[in-house]
Parts: sequence; structure tokens; C-alpha cells
Amino acid sequence: MSLTRIHNFAISLDGFATGEPQSAEAPFGHAGQRLHEWMFATRFWDPKGSVGVDNAFAERHSHGFGAEIMGAHKYGPPGWHDDPEWEGWWGANPPFHTPTFVLTHHPRPSLEMEGGTTFHFLDASPTEALAIAQKAAHGQDVRIGGGPSLVRSFLAAGLVDHMHLVQVPIVLGRGVRLWDGLEGLENAYDIETVASPTGVTHLTFTRRDVG
Repeated sequence: MSLTRIHNFAISLDGFATGEPQSAEAPFGHAGQRLHEWMFATRFWDPKGSVGVDNAFAERHSHGFGAEIMGAHKYGPPGWHDDPEWEGWWGANPPFHTPTFVLTHHPRPSLEMEGGTTFHFLDASPTEALAIAQKAAHGQDVRIGGGPSLVRSFLAAGLVDHMHLVQVPIVLGRGVRLWDGLEGLENAYDIETVASPTGVTHLTFTRRDVG
């Protein structure tokens, strides 16, 4: 059965997954890269990085996926849809290597990149987008890539089977929060926590009616 999964999604102690204001120069606003420093230090990201618990979680990001869904704010900075030359943050060979569906109110023609990534731009609900992505995944899992508004919408719709969150010990105070409107979400999941010596906490949510 194809599952819908989230991996390596980092939030602050106060629940923000990005800061503000976002721009081409500051994709995560005032948060900078502080939410992701734990991952940059792993072997998953850097061949000279660590191989401890953080790496064990981080590397799960890349296994078993046949498609990805991301939000408009992950694909580009505010206003990217007005730039016909914008092709994402990642250069000619994005790291997804699958059909990747960008949810946007400004659809454009599909964009084929190197390495097996093709961006498809959809104006669709989470349920509609997931059905399209599952068909493209050919039985493999679908990754929900973010940002926080997109993840929140898929959680609210009850579409996420497995979620790996990383709570980073910083307080951002402002930005885009993950948890707003999701009261009682924990009742649908089995939740496990693993503390890392680096100070982050890995939380895994597995939906109780899956497998």
C-alpha cells in the first residue's frame, strides 16, 4: 500500500517551521538555517558528517518514494509565479528525482529537470493532489515536502500516514506555525520521541489505522 509520509520536517520550540519575512535572499526569513543545522551536520548531507541518531533519521528522507507534493512557498519566494524563468531553488538537478507536484493557484506548464525530477503545477485540493501523486508514484510512497501551510492542510484532511518532525531548541517567536488548527491531532497517531545528543528531539507520528 502506498503511504503518505513526511520526513526531516523541523520546527522550533514554539512550533514555527519558518521565520519571516521570506524572500529570495532569505528563504526561511529571520530563522535563517537554524532549523536545519542538525541535518547539515549529518553524513546524509555531508560525506564528512556524523553517523549518529540524527543521521539515522535524516537518511530515511530518500527511501521508497515515487512522487513528492510541495507547496508554492517551498518551490520559490513570494512572487515566483510572475517570473517565467524561475525553475526552483535547486538548480538544474533538483534532489527529488521523482514527479514533483507543486500546489499553486498559478499553474504553468510542467518543467522537466535533470535527474528524473519533473515539476507539475496544480491548482488542487490536498485530496485531489494526493490521488494524482499516488498514480504517478506507481505503488511507491508519496512524500509531503512542505512548507508548513501545506503540511498543515494534509494533516487537517487526515491524509498523512507517517510524519517525522524534528524539534529544534530555538524560539523563533514569529513566522508560520505548524500546529494552528490541529487540536487533538495526537489522538489519531502513535507518537514516539527520541532525544539526540545534539539537542534536537525526533518525533515520529504513525497513524493508528495504518498497517
